[in-house]
Amino acid sequence: QGRLGAAFLKIPKSSGSWLVFLPIPLHFSSFAGSGVGVIKEVNVNPCPTQPCQLHKGQSYSVNVTFTSNTQSKGSKAVVHGIVMGVPIPFPIPDPDGCKSGINCPIQKDQTYSYLNKLPVKAEYPSIKLVVEWKLQDDNDQCLFCWQIPVQIES
Repeated sequence: QGRLGAAFLKIPKSSGSWLVFLPIPLHFSSFAGSGVGVIKEVNVNPCPTQPCQLHKGQSYSVNVTFTSNTQSKGSKAVVHGIVMGVPIPFPIPDPDGCKSGINCPIQKDQTYSYLNKLPVKAEYPSIKLVVEWKLQDDNDQCLFCWQIPVQIES
């Protein structure tokens, strides 16, 4: 099921200032029956087109606004790159959702803004894949689960 979010693109100018492009439509897929939360918006910055062009050695910000349908003392992010149907762990700097903009414990019917980084290591191969991002509650249920196509490039 496709959803619409927004992406922001900031490009450094030689003068030292920044060009900022306002929100660009960003389509993502949430999983059918994706768990115990509802995604309101997904922002990947920068990602002006899809598949998102991810450059080796760069880091991308991920912001997900969601409403929880459950209570949870904590939360943890699980990120995979899916290559030819095989999920491969995609490590992120801090998988603890409570250190990523969410005030824990998580309350039912509250809306949260989750913020994290997606680092693209220089040793990653240049490849098209799907990034799968899950934020799980204490019972390993998805507070949110979404996927987005990406292209890793030099």
